[in-house]
Amino acid sequence: MTDFGPLLKEWRQRRRISQLDLALEAEVSQRHLSFVESGRSRPSREMVLRLAERLAVPLRARNALLVAAGHAPEFGERGLEDPALAPAMEAVRLILDGHAPWPALAVDRHWNLVAANATAGRLMAGVAPALVAPPVNVLRLSLHPQGLAPRIANLRAWKTHVLDRLRRDAEASGDAGLEALIAEIARYPAGTDAPPGREDRARALIATPLRLRVPGDELSLISTTTVFGTATEVMLAELTLETFFPADAESAAMLRAMAAA
Repeated sequence: MTDFGPLLKEWRQRRRISQLDLALEAEVSQRHLSFVESGRSRPSREMVLRLAERLAVPLRARNALLVAAGHAPEFGERGLEDPALAPAMEAVRLILDGHAPWPALAVDRHWNLVAANATAGRLMAGVAPALVAPPVNVLRLSLHPQGLAPRIANLRAWKTHVLDRLRRDAEASGDAGLEALIAEIARYPAGTDAPPGREDRARALIATPLRLRVPGDELSLISTTTVFGTATEVMLAELTLETFFPADAESAAMLRAMAAA
């Protein structure tokens, strides 16, 4: 007997899907699914993959489900430096560099820095040396009191935004590493946000801006997220590109000037 049944049940409950609804989605009988969850029936490889797909289980966890059911993993777990992933990593580099003069970076599933363009590197400069010792965790570097936190004008709002996103990601993935990161970041002081201007209040209606103090002025940035939607490699599926755009003309002009300098 394997531990597949309890593991499947955990994912089903995490997705808040009843046994009947999952059975209907996967086109199997509820009785058979009940036998699978209780360990009375061993699922085929195809059944495991079908159930995992219906539950939107991440690739890393799909491999774990397969192994728990007595099958070989389906998805490769090669490192991002593997030659087989070179075309994808070249695409990442083209996106990051092509996004200049706006900042952009790529992170892994725990928000460790994989790559960044020159603009992002400039904005992250000047923090405590320990925070830029590999592996560099972007969220720790951003929100730590010795990181970028003193420069973030809306630190409380930005920290709330980051934690909300992390909690959603942790709930969706079941990743203990994200849970640990949430606990750490939640302990960082947030202080009091600088009062927003009229334009900041208007932007907040569509997105939470990152208001970053730079010498003599303040950048206002909004972010977007890009992922490889068809990845069949675990590490590639877990890679996220965070790209920032100026939220106003003044911020755009400052970023262009920084790039030119």
